[in-house]
Amino acid sequence: MINIILFGPPGAGKGTQSAKIIEKYSLIHISTGDLFRKHLKEGTPLGNLAKDYMSKGNLVPDKVVIDMVDDKIKSSGNNAGIIFDGFPRTIPQAEALDGLLASLGAPIKVLIELVVPEDELRKRLAERAIKENRPDDAKPDVIENRISLYKGETVSVADHYKALSKYSSVVGVGEIENIFSNICREIDKSLLL
Repeated sequence: MINIILFGPPGAGKGTQSAKIIEKYSLIHISTGDLFRKHLKEGTPLGNLAKDYMSKGNLVPDKVVIDMVDDKIKSSGNNAGIIFDGFPRTIPQAEALDGLLASLGAPIKVLIELVVPEDELRKRLAERAIKENRPDDAKPDVIENRISLYKGETVSVADHYKALSKYSSVVGVGEIENIFSNICREIDKSLLL
C-alpha cells in the first residue's frame, strides 16, 4: 500500500493536487474536510458536533476526527493505498494514524508539504469561498484564525514526519501541472525507500 499525507495550510491546493494523485496512483482519498461537510449536509450527530468548531475556524477535537478516519479506513477494503488530505492536523492525530496504519502493516510512505506564502493563501481562500460556495472561507477573521491554527498547532505534524525521515516539501505556487510533477517525483522517490 502507498499511504501518503498531502500537507499544507488551508488554500495550499491540497484538494486540487489530491484529485490528480488519486487518478495517477489509484489511491483512496480521505479528506476530513470533505467528511465533515458531508456530515454537516446530512445533519448527522457528528456533523452537528463538528459544526460548532468549524464555524469558528477551530479544529474539531482529535477523538472525533480519529474515530471518523479509523471508520473510513476500515470501510475502504483492499486498495492500492490512501492519500490523507487535511489529516493529521495535530501530533496526537499523527501518532494515532501511525498506530492505525502500523496495525495494517502499511505505514505512511511520505508526508508532502505544499509550501505557499500567506498572502497567496488569503487570496485563494477568498476565491474558493465564492467558487465552491464555502461560507466558512469567506470571513477574514475565520481565514486568519485558520492560518494561525495551522502555524500554531498543525505545522508540528511536519516535524513529526521529518523525525521519521518521511518528509518532503514542494512549492505550491505556479502551474498546477508543474506542482503535480514535483509531487509525483517525491512520491516516486519514497517508493524506492
